[in-house]
Amino acid sequence: MGERFADNEKLSDLIAPPYDVISVEERRQLAQRDAHNIVHLILPEGNDDKYERAAALHDEWRTANVLKRDVESSVYVVQQVFRTEAGQIRARTGVITAVAVEPFARGRVKPHEKTHAEPKADRLALLNTTRAMFEALLLLTRDEDGELAQQLAEIVQGEPTARAELDGVGISLWQVTGSGAAAIVRSAGAGALYIADGHHRYETAIAYHKSNPAADRTLGMVVPLADKGLTILPTHRIVYGDMGDFDGFVNVMRDRFHVHELPGDVSATDHLVELKARGTACVIVRPGGNSLALLLKAGAKLGDLPFANERTVASLDVARVDEMVIKSLLAAAGADAHLAYSPDPEEVVQAVVRGAAAFGVLLNATTVEQVLAVADAGAVMPQKATFFTPKVPSGLVVLEYDS
Repeated sequence: MGERFADNEKLSDLIAPPYDVISVEERRQLAQRDAHNIVHLILPEGNDDKYERAAALHDEWRTANVLKRDVESSVYVVQQVFRTEAGQIRARTGVITAVAVEPFARGRVKPHEKTHAEPKADRLALLNTTRAMFEALLLLTRDEDGELAQQLAEIVQGEPTARAELDGVGISLWQVTGSGAAAIVRSAGAGALYIADGHHRYETAIAYHKSNPAADRTLGMVVPLADKGLTILPTHRIVYGDMGDFDGFVNVMRDRFHVHELPGDVSATDHLVELKARGTACVIVRPGGNSLALLLKAGAKLGDLPFANERTVASLDVARVDEMVIKSLLAAAGADAHLAYSPDPEEVVQAVVRGAAAFGVLLNATTVEQVLAVADAGAVMPQKATFFTPKVPSGLVVLEYDS
């Protein structure tokens, strides 16, 4: 049984993006929006006592009926309606349900990213003290018979249980109980589940399960692969450091890439899309000059790349660009060079134009099919290879673990 905010009318003020995409300023704004915004629990303030403070606050909210447990076992169909950068209106529909926590070796839940120890330690400390999961993973299922997609399509024809809006995304939630919920659970669990977003949280749930065997479930929003709203943005690279020997860098790039300068009136992102059909490409944004487009030459030798023997990874634009372009740019940008990432191309361009960054590198997006192929191969993508959008809001449903 899920736990949800009791006041559906204020839901827009109570939910938040996932913890790992919230900046310091965004956290401040969400906290000010409402004293009961879920950010107070997923990103608690304080030092060594911050997790205990989150647990105490969670208890207070339950006692005051700010958060209430649904009396019936339920699943929650969620539809998010959003506008793409190209201006298209899309809807992504999935179901938030309890997902089995089990080792990846069993092959039922498949990752595509390598995780890092620090965020997992942070999430585990929060989970150990609050004994609750406030955020749902984003999971994909092939749904080869289309049964789950059909079930979800039928549910969203009815009146939602709750509505909200977050960062311009319209959100509708339907609580489903009884035999309808059981049928959806069977369909959602019929095949392997692919983690699209939330690798750290799933691995945290695995670690928590080891110390609390009863905690054998976590929250996941399962979306059928055929859903027309499934959208991945590219995660562009921002290189901080010195300008360095840029001409020398370009000469090195010419060994494997066709290099050409973009006229000032040509959109870098539009040009990237045009190049996509011709192979791996990227656009380098530089201060004080026109952008440069790089297109991998046909027949370029890639056998020396570290992932050359893993076909699914070797085919990724982001893996190739990271290894051949980004590493060279970082080397050219000096000893203090470092990277940042953004799915927003305008943010990348402005960082360079303002002089804050040495270079920006714009990429085409990884496809959903490529993500699943990497996961099926048991391989991992480079860091920040995908940005699924929109994010699943935190606080729509809370999973409380019994003591």
